Order: sequence, then C-alpha cells, then structure tokens
Amino acid sequence: MLAKRIIPCLDVKDGRVVKGTRFVNLRDAGDPAEVAALYDQQGADELVFLDITASFERREILLGAVRRTAEMAFTPLTVGGGVRTVEDIRALLLAGADKVSLNTSAVERPELITEAAMRFGSQCIVLAIDAKRVSDSFEFQVSSPELGDGGGVDLSKNPEPGTRNSELRWEVYTYGGRTPAGLDAVQWAKRGEVLGAGEILLTSMDKDGTKDGYDLALTRTVTDAVGIPVIASGGAGTLDHLYEAFVLGGADAALAASIFHFREWTVQDAKAFLRRRSVPVRE
Repeated sequence: MLAKRIIPCLDVKDGRVVKGTRFVNLRDAGDPAEVAALYDQQGADELVFLDITASFERREILLGAVRRTAEMAFTPLTVGGGVRTVEDIRALLLAGADKVSLNTSAVERPELITEAAMRFGSQCIVLAIDAKRVSDSFEFQVSSPELGDGGGVDLSKNPEPGTRNSELRWEVYTYGGRTPAGLDAVQWAKRGEVLGAGEILLTSMDKDGTKDGYDLALTRTVTDAVGIPVIASGGAGTLDHLYEAFVLGGADAALAASIFHFREWTVQDAKAFLRRRSVPVRE
C-alpha cells in the first residue's frame, strides 16, 4: 500500500488564512507564508493553498501571496482559486506551485482540464469538487473493531462498488460553494479523470468545518468510481477522522485545516497516531 498523505489546507481570503464552517463564518488563522513554513517544519506531505473568493469576485489569484508561500516552504504546493486559463496555470507554476486545482473553470469549460493536462501533465492538474448531499435516504452504519462503537464503516459488509450508496447523491457547487452546478459529483469525478485530471480534491460542503468527521459515504463512493488519487476534505475534527478517511473512505490523502491551524494537533501527532494503527505514512 502506498503511503497516505497528510495535507494541511490554507484557505486564503484577503491575503490571510481563514477557516469557517460550511464555507461561512470565517476565522483568521494567520499569514499564509508563515503558516506554510510551520507545516513544512512539521513534516506535512503537501500543502493546498486555495484563494477562496477569487472565482466569486471574478479576479485573478493572488500571485504574490502564492510566491511568498512557496518561498517559505519546501513542501509540494497545490494552488487553486480564480484559475481560468492555461496561462493562469502557467503563471501559478512559475510562482512556485507544483500542482494547480480547477473547480469553477473546469465545470464551465471542461476542455480546460484536457488542455492543461496536455501542456503540463496530468500530475499537475487537480480537479477540485465541492459536493453537497441532495439525497439522504441511506446512511452508512458503523461497527468497526478498530474504531469502536460509532463513526466509520465496516467495509466487509458493504455491497460491491457500483451498488454502494445507490440512493445517495451529491451535487457539485462552484464559485466558492455559492452556486449549484447541476452536476452529479460522482459522475463529474469520473468525467474529470477521463478528461485528464491526475487527482481529485473532494470537499464535503455538509461536513466542512464541522469537525464531525469526513463524509465517508461520499469519499468511498468517489474512490470506488475513479482510478486516480482522491484527497478527502471537509470535517476533520479528531485524529480518528483521518484514520477513517484512509481505512474506511479509501482516500489516498486527507486534507485538514482546523485541527492544525488552531494547534489542537500537529502533523507529527497525526502521523504518529496513524503509524500506531498500521496506516502507512511518510516520515
């Protein structure tokens, strides 16, 4: 099994790292370059920098902030927000990004994924999906010896991929979670892979900032549907939630913000916890 990745997320608004709940009620969490440097020292596997209002405000991403962040951390950096063209992607890569995430622009012009993958390589292109549940008629039931009572999924009792969660659906949202796109999130993930995306950043809008745990149903359904890596995002509140994302959700990486920004745990704490539970992580 490949090593699982721990990825702190820097949601940036007006040049500052912020964190909210379900995309609203934002709290300040510091300067992005300084926060990135801290996570670099802690051994984060990657960082994600998202300019969360660039698309909604229809402006270019803050290249200066990206450049400063890249200079302060040697950790691989994924950047997104307000990316509309291949030239925007090139500018971000020149500013120090290692990967670029596409959300609103990819929904509005899916061929951008292919154009970008052909020019820069699929490994550089991350399809970011903000998904909100629109059907709730079936829930995972949890009883896992590793997790105890509550939280998670006993995968041995789940049906085969393609039948799991057949009554659950999630809709894609764009413009920082403000606009429903009328797309099924799972089908969009599958199409994004075909178009050339090398990875999916999958955020549950229902779980974002709640610290109640990832949407494991969403995560597992998408990881079963695609063959490219999936980053679980939205809802991390404990180290157990990271474990669930990997072992039960099938994610290749877990993105978290609140638990790291507000010093509840460090990246080292998370990796030590996962090693004790036999989840392979990088040093």
